[in-house]
Amino acid sequence: MRSDFATFHPIVNFTYFAVVIVVTMFSMHPLFLAMTFLASFLYSCMLGGIQSVRFNFRFMVPIILLTAVINPFFTHHGVTVLFYLNGNAMTLESILYGMAAAVMLTSVIIWFSCYHVIMTSDKFIYLFGRVIPVMSLALSICLRFVPMLRAQYHEIAEGQKSLGRDFAKQGFFRKIRQFAKIISILITWSMENAMEMSASMRARGYGLKGRSSFHIFRFDRRDAAALGLIAGLSALVIWGCVCGDNDILYYPA
Repeated sequence: MRSDFATFHPIVNFTYFAVVIVVTMFSMHPLFLAMTFLASFLYSCMLGGIQSVRFNFRFMVPIILLTAVINPFFTHHGVTVLFYLNGNAMTLESILYGMAAAVMLTSVIIWFSCYHVIMTSDKFIYLFGRVIPVMSLALSICLRFVPMLRAQYHEIAEGQKSLGRDFAKQGFFRKIRQFAKIISILITWSMENAMEMSASMRARGYGLKGRSSFHIFRFDRRDAAALGLIAGLSALVIWGCVCGDNDILYYPA
């Protein structure tokens, strides 16, 4: 789905996601976690539609529940003992801390998925192509590598089915062999694609001093207003974090 925020200047998009992801990573207060999780979840659903809703419920909710269950097995701090397991206390505080850490982790993952939709590779290279040309190209390739591999995997699988090699109707070991064959084809394709891209960028003089590049981005008044608003609100939130307004102790001290 088209997002109006994607039409802003790349520096506005990057600044927003950088601030919101950093604040999310260093905030464990339940109010902060609830806000960032709800905002990231709704925004991902706006960008991806029903597929994002399915992805969030299929992968993120189990991560939260699993982390909340696993954390008490490794951390036994707290005073509210629910029960004992092999002599180890399972406390309410450790469960709550596990849930908070899981919500923080899933929120960061969802924000990165939104970042991938808004901050396309051309925007990222526009921002950092002249400062760190090699690293910006490598990061750009890495960010788009997962969706490319996913799409290419489905294409290879469909090609194998058209050749009569539908491993879904075969035995277990034949499924493993066919799956390994598809992965081998996928790895070969990815290596060849990376070499072609590297040679293509080198032939175009990418990273050379004084090289100009075409872009369609222009920083206007709307971008300045949005960047000023993001900077002001970010300063307010960061100042609150520095003052300890979002500090919380899950374990009694």
